[in-house]
Amino acid sequence: MELKKQYHNVIWALVALVIIIAAVASAGMLLLGHDDESIQGQMEASEYRVSSKVPGRILHLYVKEGDHVKAGDTLAVLEAPDVEAKLSQAEAVEKAAQAIKNKADRGTRTEQLQGAYEMWQKAKAGLEIAEKSYGRVDRLFKEGVMSAQKRDEAYADFQAMKATERAAQSQYQMARNGAQREDKEAAAAQVAQAKGAIAEVNSYIDETVLRAQMDGEVSEIFPKVGELVGTGAPIMNITMLDDRWATFNVREDLLKELTVGKTFTAYVPAFNKDIELKVTYMKDRGTYAAWKATKTTGQFDLKTFEVRAVPVNAKEALRPGMSVIIKR
Repeated sequence: MELKKQYHNVIWALVALVIIIAAVASAGMLLLGHDDESIQGQMEASEYRVSSKVPGRILHLYVKEGDHVKAGDTLAVLEAPDVEAKLSQAEAVEKAAQAIKNKADRGTRTEQLQGAYEMWQKAKAGLEIAEKSYGRVDRLFKEGVMSAQKRDEAYADFQAMKATERAAQSQYQMARNGAQREDKEAAAAQVAQAKGAIAEVNSYIDETVLRAQMDGEVSEIFPKVGELVGTGAPIMNITMLDDRWATFNVREDLLKELTVGKTFTAYVPAFNKDIELKVTYMKDRGTYAAWKATKTTGQFDLKTFEVRAVPVNAKEALRPGMSVIIKR
């Protein structure tokens, strides 16, 4: 009797187990049967990184994370004493070059010009005396009173004074004409070079004031006030909320309804609502180094594609990171 009772208990236990397994199987089949193969993606947005061409110390931060900025707004100011010192040097070089140019343009000083003129007049007077002396000696030589040596000496003096007079005249003309054209051009080029150096340093000083290049939202700020930053070091990121898109990783056998240019509906859990999206981009995510079909089972490998879609209604308050679900 006891054995019969145990037998019945085992039978009922097996029956209960079969019923539970059947219920679980039915529930699983029911769930699988209603699998809508949802595709989940998320919102993304373009962003740009704010950095400086010159190293310096963060002097002021005029924005904080979450602030909305417009193109041209001041974001931060750097302190760069090295650049300011280079500006002082460049300005000193420019002043020296300008002084040289002014001297070349102005030409010879009045005192120098007068001195050159007096030397020329003196040489002219000496030439007249030498010419007259040679004339007298030459007549005496022809009359047989003066020796040939004396005549030759007088002639040599006359020729020497002619050369001296020409040299003095040339010096006077050079002083009167002032600096040569080439000298003036060289002086002007030095001034232009110095001005270019100042403009370059000023451009670096302008880089110490960091401004927004486009409208957006400050998403990240990396350094604190007082910290040093190097050339090209990131200071903050600006997210351009006007340039948003949803990105999905889609198996290729599900791409039929997601062709480029097509509009579809997706669900946004953050708003508990559906939105309209338009496909603008599609690209495969890459595959194995050696990809081939799996022919042994009659099936095949499927690639994954990245699909991007932009909101049709630009006024949707979608933010980067929000989930977007395509229900199938």
